[in-house]
Amino acid sequence: MISAEILRNSRHIHFIGIGGSGMYPLVQILHGRGFYITGSDNNETETLEAVRRMGITVFLGQRAENIEGADLIVYTAAIMEDNPELIAAKNSGAAVAERAEMLGLLTSQYGNAVCVCGTHGKTTATSMLTQILLESGKDISCFIGGKLPLIGGSGRSGSSDIMVCEACEFRDHFLQLYPDVAVILNVDADHLEYFKNIDNIIKSFHRFAEMSSKAVIYNGDDANTLKALEGVKKRKISFGFGRNNDYSAVITGKKGLRTDFELYVKGEKKADLSIHVPGDHNVLNALAAIAAAELCGADLEGIRKGLEGFTGALRRFQKIGEAKGVTIVDDYAHHPAELACTLKAAKSLDFKRVWAVFQPFTYSRTKVLLEDFVKALSIADIAVITDIMGGREKNDAGIYTEDLASKIEGAVWFDTDHETADKQTAQQKEYNFRQCVDYIAANCREGDLVMTLGCGDAYKAAKMLEKKLKDEE
Repeated sequence: MISAEILRNSRHIHFIGIGGSGMYPLVQILHGRGFYITGSDNNETETLEAVRRMGITVFLGQRAENIEGADLIVYTAAIMEDNPELIAAKNSGAAVAERAEMLGLLTSQYGNAVCVCGTHGKTTATSMLTQILLESGKDISCFIGGKLPLIGGSGRSGSSDIMVCEACEFRDHFLQLYPDVAVILNVDADHLEYFKNIDNIIKSFHRFAEMSSKAVIYNGDDANTLKALEGVKKRKISFGFGRNNDYSAVITGKKGLRTDFELYVKGEKKADLSIHVPGDHNVLNALAAIAAAELCGADLEGIRKGLEGFTGALRRFQKIGEAKGVTIVDDYAHHPAELACTLKAAKSLDFKRVWAVFQPFTYSRTKVLLEDFVKALSIADIAVITDIMGGREKNDAGIYTEDLASKIEGAVWFDTDHETADKQTAQQKEYNFRQCVDYIAANCREGDLVMTLGCGDAYKAAKMLEKKLKDEE
């Protein structure tokens, strides 16, 4: 376990897997605080290019010599024990920390750490809160699981004692944080390869709520969240559509990606507000962000300005482009509940047809939640399913794309022999994406919305489709 003293005495911090979505904001914060940063990764990505533009040395490929001179070495949970760089780090005598442990240490350094957790919506709510506070003139630090255009990345180092932090429940990582304010958006069944059942998930969210030092902001409409809050003796602030909540909303209009709503606090109308990300679930995210922002001293003008200017974090209903009358959007949704929310929001807009181009992530989640995925993806007019992205797993579950796609009426998928699918090579993945893109390009029509969905690299298919359609124009 690293300590604040170790961080104070470190000058050179090295990141193994520096291009990861959970590493990039840490790098931005620590770089902003004056630390000398180096890192390594195995694949070229847009994030890696962004890190290099900060003046940070990045090694492509992971080798023992990359850690030379580092006082502190940070690695991600995705790094295998036999990784040569990690082995060298543990034998070097330097301090070594897993990413979640490093983030926990950072949150302990702020007097007002607002940690936003929930099975769904963390990145959007954290981004909204960040934008509101910055528009309110608060010089905050932040850690976001996605890129926020306003800050040019996903992390920021500020001079105030406020830190906004996305808190992920994966393998109980959020229990390593030090929340002053805990925000709980919702509690649902996910990461069951670790938690096993919903009761264990609820227990972990209960522990997280208990860790807050000042207040818990929670979804008063969500039954599992209410179970997690049972017995928690902290200051509690609720939000939801129910008028019994401390912060509630009445939706008054929808047009395109805009939703107008009335904000009520303690039952009294406070303001007419608008958001520019679609779906009723994003009104709930806005309520959570508003409640947390007011607790941090934001005023109504900052709240209004922050929400008006927020058009989503990258990969959250992000418009990639438009060509041949077809709109292409990318979204990080990867859990059935998230897919259902996102696709329902898409269907409520004025597009002729909605295409769901889904990349399943991890074999265990796909197998355990198979029927839920079938129901969610059936909301779309046409579902196109790519090969499963195994992530950190091996296919011990013995599950393949056809097991999901064959249960969805009219779904499209392309047979990959099982041995090739399990190898997960970059060449095979690109070929599979190309098959999907070629099919969509040949069959989409003017007025269609095509959405790539998943927490892996499905966005690459969106960009491939945009290019192909533009080339055909």
